[in-house]
Amino acid sequence: MIKETLEKIDQLIANAGAVDPAKKKELLRLLGDLRSEVETLSETHVDEARSIVNFAQAAAHEATRTAPAAPLRDVSLEGLAGSARGFEASHPKLVETVDRICRLLAGIGI
Repeated sequence: MIKETLEKIDQLIANAGAVDPAKKKELLRLLGDLRSEVETLSETHVDEARSIVNFAQAAAHEATRTAPAAPLRDVSLEGLAGSARGFEASHPKLVETVDRICRLLAGIGI
């Protein structure tokens, strides 16, 4: 389920016509990092890994909509950031990657 959701996010970003190509490239790179980090996390915390991926999908969807809804984007980004909290010590790269994804998605569609 996690891999399939990450693939859907990749497709969503790759097909987002209104997203600047440089931002799209960076976002796809960050999603690759997220994939690696979530795979590691899922070995011990599968529910938390699923939450991170599901919030990432919601945030990507809201940020790339044709008619963005800022409140929904903000809620999904807060959920994504919140889903990674608590892993700062054990998975610092995961938290850093999620933070960078949130900042990038927050700047799309403004």
